[in-house]
Amino acid sequence: PVDIGIWYTEEFRNHVFSEAGKKRGGGWVVETGAAQVQMWDGLFAGMFENIVYLEEAPGSGAAPAVDAVLIPHVAELQYAIPAHTNVKVYEIWMRYRMELVTPSGDPIAEWMMTAYGKTPTAFLRSDQAAVNLAAVVALRDAGANFATGFTKVPAVREWLEQRAIDAPEVKP
Repeated sequence: PVDIGIWYTEEFRNHVFSEAGKKRGGGWVVETGAAQVQMWDGLFAGMFENIVYLEEAPGSGAAPAVDAVLIPHVAELQYAIPAHTNVKVYEIWMRYRMELVTPSGDPIAEWMMTAYGKTPTAFLRSDQAAVNLAAVVALRDAGANFATGFTKVPAVREWLEQRAIDAPEVKP
């Protein structure tokens, strides 16, 4: 039962990764920003009581009326493609840096979270489709990791426990 603010940085909302092809017409581009925002929006809506999307960074103006603000960042992205590995598999590893801050921007918790997606090329018509599918699988993995691990982050757990202590007792 938490009212949470969400701040997506410009870099996060527009995240892109690509591989320039060495052969004529080769290479691919995966624009993950919109897909990430869509995935995280759905996950957060299912996890928290109330969601407020912020238009500016926490601490840069009036503090929003929320309990805390979540800020996801893509900290690192690695990939393996058949051209690199000689195996007909596309893999994507994403490392997120997650921040939970007060409405005024003071840190509550920060943690790293990984996501992994893999797809064989056997059933796909193009390398671009294989890379996109691996990215989708990685995003699903990120959502599952966040949902199952959020309350296990020590600083998050402490913050939630303190909120429970500070909250007025609700009587039936």
